[in-house]
Amino acid sequence: MIKIDALTVQFGGIKPLDALDAEFDAPICGLIGPNGAGKTTLLNVLSGFVAPIEGTILLDDTSLLKLSPRRRVSAGLRRTFQQELVVDELTALENIQAIADHVSADRGAARREIESALDFVGLGERRHALGRQLNLFERRLVEIAKTLIGKPKVILMDEPGAGLNEAETETLRRLLIRIPTIFESQLVLIDHDADLIASVCVDTLVLDFGKRLALGPTRAVLDDPVVRRAYLGRE
Repeated sequence: MIKIDALTVQFGGIKPLDALDAEFDAPICGLIGPNGAGKTTLLNVLSGFVAPIEGTILLDDTSLLKLSPRRRVSAGLRRTFQQELVVDELTALENIQAIADHVSADRGAARREIESALDFVGLGERRHALGRQLNLFERRLVEIAKTLIGKPKVILMDEPGAGLNEAETETLRRLLIRIPTIFESQLVLIDHDADLIASVCVDTLVLDFGKRLALGPTRAVLDDPVVRRAYLGRE
């Protein structure tokens, strides 16, 4: 569970996050809002790449803000980015191995986790394909597989559905739904695809100008007239 209290980030005269309070305790939580609402800033704070000027964040009973990005990984936090970080000269397996080297001291166990992650995302037969040989969706799957290494507690995903076609989005949806059960990991998911959010997220937080606009069961949140005006642009 992630608990956020009075979280404030300031860049000059702008506050991308403004005294934000929220709790993520569902297996899969959505994070939505219009462009510039503070969604990626929040993920960057959780990851340790942006420091707030005020507030606290707890991962279970651990204060995240006291930890470096590396120590947050050790504490069980994982992250994907909008731009895939797949090395073209490494195979799919080697890309995941590079992460495993930082989170697992047992090489045998790490190798089993890598193979399990590859099979889970459907890349078992592409394990030896170089990064440059993978298409957009396969690269996205490599990124997801990387987050599954080392018994993660929480996985933050920044627009995993961006640029995917309908069939790929459906495959992604099925994968995301299974992660909490199979890997015992909580997901926090940013995506602009309201249908994807509605189909996988139990609870959803809506941000608007860095403030909490709504937080609760996803369907109720998406049906809220205030949210529909701010996020979906319609009544």
